[in-house]
Amino acid sequence: MVAQRSTEKGLCVGAVVPRSGRLARLGDPLDFVLGRLAPRLLAVTNGSRRYPLRLAARDSRSHPEGARQAVRELVGEEGAQVVVTMAGTRVLPAVADACAELGVPCVSTTFPWQAYVFGRGGDTERPFPWTYHFAWGLDDIAAVFAEMWERVGDRRTVGCLWNDDVQGEFLRHPVHGFAPVAAARGHRLIDPGGYREPAVTFAGHIRRFVDAGAEIVTSAATVEDLALFHRQAGQAGLRPRLVTCSRWLAYPRDRAQAEALSGTDIATLVYWTPRHPFSSSLDATDAAELADAYQRETGRPWLQPLGLAHALVEVAAHALATADDPTDRHAVAAAVGRTRLPTVAGLIDFTAGPTPNIALLPLIGGQWQPGRDHPHELALVTNTRFPSIALDAELTVAPRG
Repeated sequence: MVAQRSTEKGLCVGAVVPRSGRLARLGDPLDFVLGRLAPRLLAVTNGSRRYPLRLAARDSRSHPEGARQAVRELVGEEGAQVVVTMAGTRVLPAVADACAELGVPCVSTTFPWQAYVFGRGGDTERPFPWTYHFAWGLDDIAAVFAEMWERVGDRRTVGCLWNDDVQGEFLRHPVHGFAPVAAARGHRLIDPGGYREPAVTFAGHIRRFVDAGAEIVTSAATVEDLALFHRQAGQAGLRPRLVTCSRWLAYPRDRAQAEALSGTDIATLVYWTPRHPFSSSLDATDAAELADAYQRETGRPWLQPLGLAHALVEVAAHALATADDPTDRHAVAAAVGRTRLPTVAGLIDFTAGPTPNIALLPLIGGQWQPGRDHPHELALVTNTRFPSIALDAELTVAPRG
């Protein structure tokens, strides 16, 4: 553990952001939020005392070792009292583990909580010291996807396009994963085994899906791998009526990706939109205003992680404002653990579980459909877990061949 640094420069919230490498696009929301809030969030009031506040960031370079180095710099050079991060199957856990080693609280998001806890060797009874995470579970993804599958028809055979890495390992986990929840709802999952990313061929998977009569495919593939599957499946005569895909398919597709996936009915999970009825605890900015600001200032469509990126800074600032001593990292960690805060991403409640140091956000279902302002826009098609948000459209599926 590093020695506690002087606070003569005030308090600091550190952020690990993928600004380069393959995850760089996923860093855009947090990068935007930091740039937006840095000139506005110049101080935090704790009790009767006002502390100067800085937001500092380091590039993870989309790699676990880069992420660990970023944490070391934020703690050693910037004196961060708390570190925030998001995105990256291997990068995010590396940030959390580095924070635990250095004794600085870490708040993270956009990663199923079971993979976050069990993938780091934890359990549901003993919380990790220093690290806190808000998101959803693999069981929540399974429930949303299964609800959409059940609108396709009475056939319950689903082909699983899962990799051989951390994502696939936890999706198929017999206790904590996606698979047991989907199976419990009566769906027959066809899992030919994991594939190595980036994929070279899906011929074996396609044969198994055809033999089993799978009309639905579910995946957590990259856009590139899903496009490869789509092309090879079409050549083999397999045309799924619906594809459900999490991970990268939760983000807007560019023109090349849209063309590669043309003719595929793709549904995904939804955790934040401009229509979510939430406002920032910092300045009352609501979800629609935040999305509009992002689109206006970047020229790009809003991204689902935008609201969660903003909520990360809200939680960190709240912990500094409510800690018994905001210069003491132990006190800041304790303040995160008792946080129950309405944010622009919804209520972040670390006191409610499902396991210590974890807070849940609700999921609903969306589908990429032809849009008014962009070639494809995310339409809300299921809202069972958040019925106050109205649906945009009916789920569309391909006709039975």
